[in-house]
Amino acid sequence: MITIHEVLTRGVDSVYPSRNELMSLMKTRRITLYQGFDPSMPSLHLGNFVGLMKLRQFQKLGHKVIFLVGDFTGMIGDPTDKLATRKKLTREEVLENAKSWKEQAARVLDFEGDNPATFEFNSRWLDDVTFKDLIEITSNLTVQQMIERDMFQKRLKENKPIFLHEFLYPVAQGYDSVAMDVDLEIGGSDQIFNMLVGRTLMRAIKSKDKFVLATKLLVDKEGKKVGKTTGNALFLDSTPNDFYAGVMSFPDEVITLGFELLTEIDLDGIEEKVAENPMREKKRLAFEIVRFLWGEKAAKRAEMEFSETFQRQGRPQDIKVIQIPADNISLLDLITATGEVKSKSEIKRLILQKAVEIDGQTMVNPLEDINLSRGVIIKIGKKKFIRAVSK
Repeated sequence: MITIHEVLTRGVDSVYPSRNELMSLMKTRRITLYQGFDPSMPSLHLGNFVGLMKLRQFQKLGHKVIFLVGDFTGMIGDPTDKLATRKKLTREEVLENAKSWKEQAARVLDFEGDNPATFEFNSRWLDDVTFKDLIEITSNLTVQQMIERDMFQKRLKENKPIFLHEFLYPVAQGYDSVAMDVDLEIGGSDQIFNMLVGRTLMRAIKSKDKFVLATKLLVDKEGKKVGKTTGNALFLDSTPNDFYAGVMSFPDEVITLGFELLTEIDLDGIEEKVAENPMREKKRLAFEIVRFLWGEKAAKRAEMEFSETFQRQGRPQDIKVIQIPADNISLLDLITATGEVKSKSEIKRLILQKAVEIDGQTMVNPLEDINLSRGVIIKIGKKKFIRAVSK
């Protein structure tokens, strides 16, 4: 049986204003909480899965959980961690992206039963905000508050533009809390700024103290988010086999954190087990996640498929991963980016000799366009394997 203490500590980076105050509130009454999800792509990804697992814990304790689709804010584009302005999306694009999200989220949350989670869209109230309303809302915030964000400071130093609509993203997200009258907002630790804007607006408009809980991020030792570096396996509409293989691409240093954020198993002694045999524990992590999402049989099949595939093809079970700053790239440039071949003339020779494969397919055209949006496995010669994904 999960406890309040575990919910507020497992995978948690920070709680505002304090963990003890939130714990006291949860002991006295049922709270309402939510996390917003940005529909910039049609698949819920690994970072979303972390948030869903935290929402699940609150739901199991009997609290009211809201899964919020940011169909309005998604049209603006969250500037968090972006050193350049993000492309705006149309209403049609964000709704198309989110059309299967409830089905994907239902692998983790219960949308039926005695305490069903609510599936909501923030356009329901943000579409109705007038210019007069916006002036009233933004009068509770200062330019200094907005411009202190790290990514904005970096852009200013590099003389890159900051558009006014990017300032309005945290305002719109913050107003979600007011419109739903929640007690708590959950999000990754990279969303703390946006969530605290909501806390400011809630206090100013409703004289209510909204709590903020930031979850840890699944990042490698360089601070890069794991999941964007492992390709197509790590989307909730993926297959059990792909998801298993994706987890097996995790760097060893995130295995313990993976157990904490992505499973419900007891964490006692997990660090010692990982230190003793990281490959064994990575396999167990992959199995536990796939079992949770798709069931025992699917996990066993994925485990068997992974072992047989890698043994049959001679691939190492823990391969090098590279990130490419583009969704599409020519085969010649892709192989160059791996750093495994000294010159482009050598690459062309290898391709001519049919010694280069992409996802098991022998390549013959150096200029062929390779799509990296969901990642590919590159084989160079007989022994070199690299997984490449777009940033």
